[in-house]
Amino acid sequence: MTALHRAHVAAVPFENLDVALGRQIPLDLKSLQAKLVARRRGGYCYEQNSLFAAALEQIGFQVAGRGARNRSRGTTLPPVTHALLAVTVEGEQWLADVGFGWQGPLEPVPLRDGARVEQGGWTFGIGVEEEGVHVLRSLRPEGWHDLYAFAPQSLYPGDFTVMNHYSSSHPQSRFLGQVVVQQPSAGVRRALLRDSLSTVRTDGSTGERIVGVAELAATLEAEFGIELDAEERAGLERLQAAGV
Repeated sequence: MTALHRAHVAAVPFENLDVALGRQIPLDLKSLQAKLVARRRGGYCYEQNSLFAAALEQIGFQVAGRGARNRSRGTTLPPVTHALLAVTVEGEQWLADVGFGWQGPLEPVPLRDGARVEQGGWTFGIGVEEEGVHVLRSLRPEGWHDLYAFAPQSLYPGDFTVMNHYSSSHPQSRFLGQVVVQQPSAGVRRALLRDSLSTVRTDGSTGERIVGVAELAATLEAEFGIELDAEERAGLERLQAAGV
């Protein structure tokens, strides 16, 4: 499972481009394969983890969905909108999450209190709080930083559908009206938010540059391996030009 997780993260970027274009986001396996595999596009958590779960189940792993509250943006209490997986391997549960963007793990993380793993220069840990809530944390120069928290309650495809509907259509969703593309890797993380391309490296160095409208398509291909068709390119360039 570790090799599969790492390969998926390396090959499939986190992106919301269909949401930004106002498209529906289907979660059936045929649609996910067509988009993420055949078209070599990316997707956000519901798409990526649904596809990864199907692959793991086909191999024979026991997989359960989980829903998490994102804690990476401060002390606010957001709704449960992030989808991840709990995978059982030889009686032990592991967190598997190929859809959390540039802060996400490269490999599975043991779901036990106090677990700490290093992955490609990034360090992750697991804590357990009241009511059995698990917290995924990332170690930064200033100390541990919570990424998200989730209860040990199984979620099912219908639950992912409801969460997907909120994230792709609710006015308060951060995925509407802007480009969000991210990818973690060993040594460096990359993120494009609107017109700002940021990089963070394990040595603490960072970089940022502005991506103009004319550079958008080329940047998506060069930095994230995303190839747009003519309709997608035109739509995203209009969005960027509007500066929403």
